[in-house]
Amino acid sequence: MPRPGGMQVAQKSKDFKGSIKRLIKNLKPWRKLLVLSLVLAMVSAILSLVSPNYISDLTDIITEGIKPNITETTFTDIMKDPSIPLEDKQELQNMLSSLEEDATQNEMLELMDELPSSIYNKIEPQMNMTRIKNIGIFLGILYLLSVIFSYVQQFAMTTISNSFAKSLRTKISKKINLLPLSYFDHNEMGDILSRITNDVDTIAQNLNQSLATLVSSLTLFLGSILMMFITNWIMAITAIISSLLGFIFMSIILNKSQKYFIRRQEELGNLNGYIEEVYSGHNVVKAYNGEKQAYEEFDVLNKKLFDCNRKSQFLSGLMQPFMSFVGNLGYVAVCVVGALLTMNNVISFGVIVAFMIYVRLFTNPLTQIAQATTSLQTIAAASERVFEFLDEKEMPTEEEQTKHLDPTKVKGSIEFKNVKFGYDKKRIIINDFSAKANPGEKIAIVGPTGAGKTTMVNLLMKFYDINSGDILIDGVSTKKLTRQNVHDLFVMVLQDTWLFEGTVRDNLKFNKKNVTDEQIWEACRVVGVDHFIKTLPGGLDAVIGENDGISQGQKQLLTIARGMIEDSPFLILDEATSNVDTRTEELVQKAMDKLTEGRTSFIIAHRLSTIKNADMILVMKDGNIIEQGNHDTLMAKKGFYADLYNSQFKKDI
Repeated sequence: MPRPGGMQVAQKSKDFKGSIKRLIKNLKPWRKLLVLSLVLAMVSAILSLVSPNYISDLTDIITEGIKPNITETTFTDIMKDPSIPLEDKQELQNMLSSLEEDATQNEMLELMDELPSSIYNKIEPQMNMTRIKNIGIFLGILYLLSVIFSYVQQFAMTTISNSFAKSLRTKISKKINLLPLSYFDHNEMGDILSRITNDVDTIAQNLNQSLATLVSSLTLFLGSILMMFITNWIMAITAIISSLLGFIFMSIILNKSQKYFIRRQEELGNLNGYIEEVYSGHNVVKAYNGEKQAYEEFDVLNKKLFDCNRKSQFLSGLMQPFMSFVGNLGYVAVCVVGALLTMNNVISFGVIVAFMIYVRLFTNPLTQIAQATTSLQTIAAASERVFEFLDEKEMPTEEEQTKHLDPTKVKGSIEFKNVKFGYDKKRIIINDFSAKANPGEKIAIVGPTGAGKTTMVNLLMKFYDINSGDILIDGVSTKKLTRQNVHDLFVMVLQDTWLFEGTVRDNLKFNKKNVTDEQIWEACRVVGVDHFIKTLPGGLDAVIGENDGISQGQKQLLTIARGMIEDSPFLILDEATSNVDTRTEELVQKAMDKLTEGRTSFIIAHRLSTIKNADMILVMKDGNIIEQGNHDTLMAKKGFYADLYNSQFKKDI
């Protein structure tokens, strides 16, 4: 987007030519429309180049029309004309005799006003209205065609840019669902969102403005030079030299302001980052009386930004005056040289008028070409980021996965057999993990941070593919099941609750079809969240979202009710009570107990008091199961689990 003062700083592309080539390749579906748009832009520019010469002719005709019809033989012919009375001829003779040889033009015009009507009618100014009318109509048609072509061209480019942006968003939307979870683990979510939203919008906006503008401006620039030399080479050189002198000064200013704009963006990023940091930790700043220090740091960053802003805006603000100076300098030079040539009968007055238009047609495209080039740089940089996203390695296809488990017929057994896994080959997290869960059992996975608990859940859900070993569901390897089929078998309740903007009903039956309100209310009643929903205005039709003032415990209960409605044979609870207080934990725990009934459940918990009734507890450390058994058995062993449990108990006391 152009910055204030007319200055636009482009993002730098790593491979400008390669990015533009790929961009053009992706524009292939709209190739005909693109060619039409560029041709119309060129034709519209050519029509603009044709008009000055016709305006020159029109000026000359009008100039001739307002001049008296007086030549060297005019009065001689009048004296010989028998239709003019002798007394009128005598009067003319007397008037001419009274004039001195160096009579001024005004004196001649005063003489005309006193001439007899018979003589005045012979020399009075006469407009060639037929030619004026013809040229006027032609110019009108010319300008009308130029407007029509420009409109069609702009409409075509708008269609192309919006359609292309829609196509990119569609590809991105499909790509997101094909990317492995590891991509989102290794890339910042803000950067991903920026590629999907800002970069696509940048491509669409700049594409709409740059290509046709570049073609039109180049045509005007080269065409105006050609037409000026065809019309008069002396005037052409005058116009070009005077304009280029101004642009030399302007380029110096642009080079000086560029570094300040770059620094401005850096300082703006520093200031915004600091503001976000301070405001997110506002309570800590207040508690430690750090307001003065925070203000002083803010003041330093703010002054740096102010300094860069002031210098960049001042220098770039000189662009518009210099543009006016360039244009005016060209007009003055053309008028002065044109006047000298007109006095020597080298050119007519109309040529000066034509060159004044050519000067404008010559200077404006230079600025537009610079802006279009900057836009192309921005397009290349943005498209690079989008194409990088689209080129990311996708999850393996699942054409060979022919097995399918019906969620309604699954018995509920899961077995891990010598599972090994690492997020990269050099760092193995899960080492030879083996365990078995029988139908309906409640399996708890505990251990210190980094032991691999959540990783096991990710492998179970097939978010990642294991390096070696196998995971069996009812004796069927997950390697032979599609990811979608595996996901259908599980209900997940995570530590981070997620509610989208919509009604309570839509949130609870998320991606579940043919769910009645009776089923929803039954699930809410079992979980114990029905009373809360009834207090909302509209009940199930109440619109909620992430930031609606709903407590963390209520959100968690709603997500548990969602899992109850999903009604899958397996359940995963990943730190589901870690973000709630003790009282709310009791409510959530009761709801989870209802949810686990009849399901094979995997529970990850830091608060070991919540998994005392688990059928089996797997104690993990450094990617291995070091202990397993129920709570009483593990406590009796007085091993790692007992130490972990007792340390929490002492801390609670």
